[in-house]
Amino acid sequence: MKDVFEMWWFQQGLSFLPSALVIWTAAAFIFSYIIAITLHHVDPALPYISDTGTLPPEKCLFGAMLNIAAVLCIATIYVRYKQVHALNPEENRIIRINKAGLVLGLLSCFGLSIVANFQKTDFFPVHICGAVLTFGMGSLYMLVQTILSYQMQPKIHGKQVFWIRLLLVIWCGVSAFSMLTSSSLLHSGNYGKDVDQKLHWNPEDKGYVLHMITTAAEWSLSFSFFGFFLTYIRDFQKISLQVEANLHGLTLYDTAPCPVNNERTRLLSRDL
Repeated sequence: MKDVFEMWWFQQGLSFLPSALVIWTAAAFIFSYIIAITLHHVDPALPYISDTGTLPPEKCLFGAMLNIAAVLCIATIYVRYKQVHALNPEENRIIRINKAGLVLGLLSCFGLSIVANFQKTDFFPVHICGAVLTFGMGSLYMLVQTILSYQMQPKIHGKQVFWIRLLLVIWCGVSAFSMLTSSSLLHSGNYGKDVDQKLHWNPEDKGYVLHMITTAAEWSLSFSFFGFFLTYIRDFQKISLQVEANLHGLTLYDTAPCPVNNERTRLLSRDL
């Protein structure tokens, strides 16, 4: 077997999962942004992320890529759940927190899919619900995973992992608070009734400063998510999953079950 030290970092365990998640999601944002500003659908200076995927043709790419990102996110969150559970099989408190993290993470992924498929100009309330699930549940997921990191250090991993994740959670919290505060003020009704559907902003428009603060906070919040999932790379280098096929017979005809040899196959990764 090829020695682990001769492998590229993304070949070790399942480390490619969080890497692919971050790269793919960032690519979805970048490609949609480039198309949107090229076609003058949005302003180049810090549009809402969702605005770059509101009009065709970029909304088709935005939706398709974010749906795939949601699947990658589900896989990443599930692997993390299995890893924490396997490392702490007797720790009931950690197991309970880990299950809560799984639920929060899956809800965040569901919200991401909603954001991808329901544009704000067409289904604004549904789009906002998706954004709340994505960022709200995602932020809580990061907090739960940071708590788990605290519970598992220094026995399972070093203290630096916890501190890095804690800093990212603080970054996430500051960004989320800034976005929520400025967005609430912007949509209070004092700056017009069309702010929900507005794609182009001028510096002289009422609420322009609040709009820029909100969009900057949204991008900052997304980057904090990217950073957090990147901290999984080293952890995922030390795990692989297997799938087992249990056959009830040697053929697919309706015959009496007979014992057969079950087949075990590595799932997405080689064993280290």
